[in-house]
Amino acid sequence: MVRFLAGVFCAALVFVSPSFAQDAPATPNDFRTLLSDIGESDDVVGLAVAVVRGGDVDYIETFGVKALGNDEPVDEHTLFRIASLSKGVAASVVGQLIAEDKTSLATPVKSFAKDLRLKSAAALNKLTLEHVLSHRTGLPPYAYDNLLEANTAPADIRRKYAEVDPICAVGSCYAYQNVAFDTVTGLIEGIDGLTYADAVSERLFGPLGMTRASTGSDNLKADENWARPHRRRPGQPWRTVPVKEAYYRVPAAGGVNASITDMAAWLAAQMGHREDVLSRETLALLHAPLVRTPAEIRRLRRFFGEVEDAQYGLGWRIYRYGGATVISHFGSVDFGYGAQITFLPEQDVGIVILTNSQSKGFAKLLPAFLDEELERR
Repeated sequence: MVRFLAGVFCAALVFVSPSFAQDAPATPNDFRTLLSDIGESDDVVGLAVAVVRGGDVDYIETFGVKALGNDEPVDEHTLFRIASLSKGVAASVVGQLIAEDKTSLATPVKSFAKDLRLKSAAALNKLTLEHVLSHRTGLPPYAYDNLLEANTAPADIRRKYAEVDPICAVGSCYAYQNVAFDTVTGLIEGIDGLTYADAVSERLFGPLGMTRASTGSDNLKADENWARPHRRRPGQPWRTVPVKEAYYRVPAAGGVNASITDMAAWLAAQMGHREDVLSRETLALLHAPLVRTPAEIRRLRRFFGEVEDAQYGLGWRIYRYGGATVISHFGSVDFGYGAQITFLPEQDVGIVILTNSQSKGFAKLLPAFLDEELERR
């Protein structure tokens, strides 16, 4: 029986760029106090947070250092790895291609992923772009991520899916993927005639003013201002760890680097404030719930209390919490990086949190922010 190891990604942004306000923040003080307490403690090595309200940046705060030992502070331009938040980037490019009538959600995956196999030919024939972007392939969760971490090429892994027993029929259940999700890299490259990195840069990063955003580990490590990953074991101090390369080989699933300033612009765009780049129709397509994720409800209730519903759309998670819709995604890499992006569409407010050292404090920030915004004290 094939055993599948859980992958390292946690199951989980007007015609002018959003303004970066210098005035006193409009948000209440309780969350800011918690943020300062955590950011200035030894519970994190480096931390960057941005809040966007009504399309404008309410505030950006940074804490800590890029790497233990050199004491260079994290700033608003420091690059972090955003891990699985990259899925929303890939889905957004696909959304643009759909708006341009260059593809559709009904496009068969076998038409652009020649290396993908499934145990059943009928299942492969049924598999569509929508199924891949919403993790409804029928494969077990994190299928063969262990092989990706063992340096097996993604194309070879996708061929090995012919050996894997499905857990459900294509389209009928949710199971999170990285290697299968990355088939959309080939779709984007084939349509645009560019590398994935260039396509994302030309379609999203450049137009949105995300001047520091990039893909790939080489671009991360070649930059003079990047946050090194850190981890610690219980009772032990933080230590710097090497950058994990495996998930950079599936760029649509986890290959993007960005600063907190970049991510504030991304968040504003996902909230509907850059219709010249991402139309309301495209965003509605990306953020529409497609499949329930009951295990996510159980996971989140450890941090949030009562989560009323959890679903997945196209590269984005959709929750009901405190009577409100929450659109979100989380990402992590082997406890070296953590990333969260979340917004409340009805309230038109959102937050991005980036760290190079996952911790208990990091996990407290988003629930506190949402509770304060929804006045759930």
